[in-house]
Amino acid sequence: MSDLSAFPITGKWPAQHPERIQLYSLPTPNGVKVSIALEETGLAYEPHLVSFETNDQMSPEFLSLNPNNKIPAILDPNGPDGKPLALFESGAILLYIADKTGQLIPQDAAGRYETIQWLMFQMGGVGPMFGQVGFFHKFAGKDYEDKRPRDRYINEAKRLLGVLEQRLEGRVWIMGDTYTIADIAIFPWIRNLVGFYGAGDLVEFSKFTNVQRVLAEFVARPAVAKGLEIPKRG
Repeated sequence: MSDLSAFPITGKWPAQHPERIQLYSLPTPNGVKVSIALEETGLAYEPHLVSFETNDQMSPEFLSLNPNNKIPAILDPNGPDGKPLALFESGAILLYIADKTGQLIPQDAAGRYETIQWLMFQMGGVGPMFGQVGFFHKFAGKDYEDKRPRDRYINEAKRLLGVLEQRLEGRVWIMGDTYTIADIAIFPWIRNLVGFYGAGDLVEFSKFTNVQRVLAEFVARPAVAKGLEIPKRG
């Protein structure tokens, strides 16, 4: 039996299955990246809901695992050298899962780095820019009379979608025929942009036919359908 008692986070979210990866998350675009990857690879894990409504992410227990107070985070009892590993940042976790399982990333060096390149594209561009569209279109920013900030992020979102549209021309997935962590990182954000944020018309999503095609293939995957709902909201 794995002993995770040295990690304060297990005091707030006790592990019923301490031999499994402990996932602390919320079904947001960043959160579901990890639950989808775990479902795709078949790794055993135990999800824990980090509720923003009760500021769980600011609790001392959560901050002990992620001082940046963002979801998702994991605690793997069987990390490198058989020792527990605590990890935050969704991109880093995706890479860890891919390396741990030998799945979702090409094994040749060139393919690996090309995949990481598109993972970074999501982390540095798609996530932050789409998130700003959400703020200015759906949340508090929508009440600003000056629409220039909103339009700036809409235009950048369109540009990023255009980059993806070109990349996906003649390809099944971002890396060609191979489904990778790059797809798992990017497409939850696209789904969120046109779904939850309701910004499809603003970014003229109908023009990006390749992106639409691959998004449909992505959400049709059983592991994706399941991962999008994990952890279950209370």
